[in-house]
Amino acid sequence: MRVAIVHDWLYTVGGAERVLQEMLRCYPDADVFCLFDFLKPEDRAKIGLKSTRTTFIQKLPFVRRAHRAFLPLFPIAIEQLDLSPYDLIISSSYAAAKGVLTGPDQLHVSYVHSPIRYAWDLQHTYLARNKSSITTFLARPLLHWLRIWDARTAHGPDMMIANSHFVARRIRKVYGRKARVLYPPVQLSSRTDAPAERRHFLAASRLVPYKNIEAIVRAFSELPDQQLIVAGDGPEAGHLRKIAGPNVTFAGFVSDAAMRELMASARAFVFAAEEDFGIISVEAQSEGTPVLALGRGGSCESVLDGKTGLFFDAPEPAAIAACVRRFIEREGDFLPENCRAQAAGFSAERFREGLRAYVNQSIADYRSSAVGYVPASKFSTEGG
Repeated sequence: MRVAIVHDWLYTVGGAERVLQEMLRCYPDADVFCLFDFLKPEDRAKIGLKSTRTTFIQKLPFVRRAHRAFLPLFPIAIEQLDLSPYDLIISSSYAAAKGVLTGPDQLHVSYVHSPIRYAWDLQHTYLARNKSSITTFLARPLLHWLRIWDARTAHGPDMMIANSHFVARRIRKVYGRKARVLYPPVQLSSRTDAPAERRHFLAASRLVPYKNIEAIVRAFSELPDQQLIVAGDGPEAGHLRKIAGPNVTFAGFVSDAAMRELMASARAFVFAAEEDFGIISVEAQSEGTPVLALGRGGSCESVLDGKTGLFFDAPEPAAIAACVRRFIEREGDFLPENCRAQAAGFSAERFREGLRAYVNQSIADYRSSAVGYVPASKFSTEGG
């Protein structure tokens, strides 16, 4: 059985790339395809990625610095990938990957991180944050066309897998399809020593508007006796430093190891984004750290309210500050062992077992429906 894995694009290592890493552990002989690949050698080694096959997007000027400007070309580019030699195609899609062209004698299983958020339910939020009226005017018809293409290609995969029940509901609404749920793999803590004394609160993400770090920073202006560390970098960094009080420290970009130390020594991890899942909040729990999260999206599936964390209703400073105060009042109730036990249910091993099971189920379904068209031996249910 020849296997191809299709990923949207590669330029940094995030949650989707961790999923790709575990897919390659399941199917180590798979060929990897993507729109473009600008990964650094050290990041490639993290994933265990040997080589990729890319599209014409790879050779276009300025793609490395501004790949989102080439969004109109992504659909046609992904359709140019020739996957005809492959029996099994697994796509890891949050933009275009699920739109690859496959035939009736090929099995396509798509792991959907989310339908294209800025083209569907978050379109108005995305456009409101764009300060250029010309860009907004041009973006509206583009996003309309992108929705048409996205909905049409939703019929291509034989099975869809969602990374959370929240995303499965979005898939049902947008594509009219049912999706199985398989939570993404989380790198759990390997700590054997006791963490440092817990003194600070922690917020960590790329510093972009939809992560709502500004609301967290402003919330701690109402909590001058509490220390907040903000880890991460991004276009909002300068603005956030200007509005922050003396009790807020910016760590900038930190390594994976340093991030784990910050998590392990934090009183709580504060997470104000509405994410499809939110791997980082599970990583914090694996370090024994409770999470104070926006009670929407994937956080509702990864955090146990009142046991491994608390929810606030809106990504607003007053709501976040009130949640921090509630946490301080009952801080002793949030036991590290409960947080670690909750995180253990999202391990990489569990992801690999689930992916193999879903793919094997798809193969079995394919066999039963393809009798008379292809040899029954075309597919094997043995994992890699």
